Amino acid sequence: MVQKGRISGLLVGAVSLALGLSGCGASYDTTSPRSAREHAAADAGQSTPAASKPNVLKEGDKSGKGNKSDNSDNGDDTGSVDCAIAKCVALTFDAGPSGNTPRLLKILKREHVHATFFMLGKNHIVKHPDLVRRIADEGHELANHTWSHKILTKTDSDEVRSEITRVQDAVARLTGRTPLLMRPPQGRTDERVSKICRELGVAQVLWSVTAKDYQTTDSALIEKRVLDQTKRDGIILLHDIYKGTVPAVPGILAKLKKDGYTVVTVSQLMAPATPEPGKVYRP
Repeated sequence: MVQKGRISGLLVGAVSLALGLSGCGASYDTTSPRSAREHAAADAGQSTPAASKPNVLKEGDKSGKGNKSDNSDNGDDTGSVDCAIAKCVALTFDAGPSGNTPRLLKILKREHVHATFFMLGKNHIVKHPDLVRRIADEGHELANHTWSHKILTKTDSDEVRSEITRVQDAVARLTGRTPLLMRPPQGRTDERVSKICRELGVAQVLWSVTAKDYQTTDSALIEKRVLDQTKRDGIILLHDIYKGTVPAVPGILAKLKKDGYTVVTVSQLMAPATPEPGKVYRP
């Protein structure tokens, strides 16, 4: 009999294989963003309200202003999107900011796209505080990728707390906002890490699409890998620290748009659900 609150050994194997973690022995429950969104809408007894979304330059509007609405709590200049209706996919970047991030931000701004940035503390937030502020000011979602990229499942509990809280505190000092989302390094988590995340008020976010851009500088290959794997309600994982990644982004966005996708942040993908501390979200 499988203990309640744990996924079966077979499903654990499937999750581990998908994450490249086969044999790690981790056991934890996951919730898909779509499931969270649908349950929240059902609990509210109404259709899914629109999530905040950046203004989109409408055809014929050359001003770039679009339709304005009040700024959301996270600083977005917003319009709206309902991912229960729209064909949404979330775009995320890990391990920055870096010297490549300004070019990426310019591309995202030009394409009227917001992304979720899972930022590292050591050598990144510390070295690029102005970029952290710029990411926030331009309406992107701020998220946590730990302080020094330690594998949390192999790290003692006090150090796990430190790895997470140091980024929380640094981002709050720089932007006035505390991240709600954390991506564990290499996607490695377990029930102990989830319990700590619940105590610290962060939800964990994994992914469904990876270009493995840490293995190649071939931008065309990175683009192909992303597009081959992308499906509705998925989460794309890229890294803005690698040379080939940012040059691949314009082509990825253009093809996604052509295929009818609306690119959103992780929290927008989940709305009206709110990320729940301690939970592990994975498409």
